[in-house]
Amino acid sequence: MADSALMNTYARLDVAFTAGQGAWLIDEKGDRYLDFACGIGVTGLGHGHPAVLAALMEQAGRLWHCSNNYRMPGQEAVARRLVDHSFAETVFFCNSGAEAMEAALKLARYTQKKVLGAPDRWRTIVFEGAFHGRTLTTVTAGGQAKYTGGFEPLVDGFDRATFNDLASVEARIGPATAAILLEPVMGEGGVRAATPAFMKGLRALCDRHGLLLILDEVQTGIGRTGHLFAHEGMFTGTAMRPDIVASAKGLGAGFPVAACLAAGPAAHAFTPGVHGTTYGGNPLAMAVAGAVLDQVLAPGFLDNVRTMGALLERRLLNLQAAFPGLVTEVRGQGLMRGLRLTVPPPDLVRAALAQGLLLVGAGDNTVRLLPPLIIGETEVEAAADRLFAALRRLG
Repeated sequence: MADSALMNTYARLDVAFTAGQGAWLIDEKGDRYLDFACGIGVTGLGHGHPAVLAALMEQAGRLWHCSNNYRMPGQEAVARRLVDHSFAETVFFCNSGAEAMEAALKLARYTQKKVLGAPDRWRTIVFEGAFHGRTLTTVTAGGQAKYTGGFEPLVDGFDRATFNDLASVEARIGPATAAILLEPVMGEGGVRAATPAFMKGLRALCDRHGLLLILDEVQTGIGRTGHLFAHEGMFTGTAMRPDIVASAKGLGAGFPVAACLAAGPAAHAFTPGVHGTTYGGNPLAMAVAGAVLDQVLAPGFLDNVRTMGALLERRLLNLQAAFPGLVTEVRGQGLMRGLRLTVPPPDLVRAALAQGLLLVGAGDNTVRLLPPLIIGETEVEAAADRLFAALRRLG
């Protein structure tokens, strides 16, 4: 890679994939790898899903791009399906998780100023260990030093609280506070889940102080935890409606597409010209997103995600019991799981790679397992076997 023309922005592993099918990737030597990384939680339907491929190819033969200056029937259809199956009333489409988060943060400020009549409210409470994207604003919202170093001065407007600590949040609410932003389950932050009591407490704080609740479901959304959105599965008998949700990754199953969903005052705050995108919601993206929703919303699909997630959790707990000196905790929900380690996460990622298993590193000394949502028992058992071999090598 010394003579590469690429900017040196990634610590790439020395493997190059040339094909994929289902839960498997194939490298240029023909070796097969069980993909429990999914492009960091993106390819939720695996590789080469026939329905998604057919939708993309059919649309590619008709129209790739026009402009948001005109009606987009595909956008209208996908937005209606998201609204009908979620808390939301309206949807804005864009291209990436970071863009969806930028839209969400702008929407919160704009709603406070233009709809709720609170022009002095512009700050957002965020949480230690979070990750919200790589733009200057979203990297500031995340706040992790390894991502913000060298980009100072950072964007003002964020106050950091302690995750799962309601008193810490309340102490940071002031007259300029507009919103609270969190991930229901942190991805990069170590697969740490918010407790239902914490989430309900945040909703109550927002209602009491006139704040907007923003959820970053870029990684957790579109079935990853066994529900269309993670917050839907965190409560029993009581709905916890957010005001704004950012989603991406799984919505396109590998094709770049993202969405900002909103309800209540935020749903109709934006007016023409206030926010926009050139490529967002293009016909190709909408064809793919529609095909993805066909699969994820089909009867039994999310039930199977929960079933396979429970099986994966049991196998990971067995591994923890077998290697207590290496694995200290099993975390996560559905098919978003994490192992907290006593060794550096890259060590396990490399050891698993040698066994033909792909994993993803994370913060808080954790590795992530983010398999395709279409996996069955065979793939779960194969992953557990390969992970056992990798841990044994480390042990």
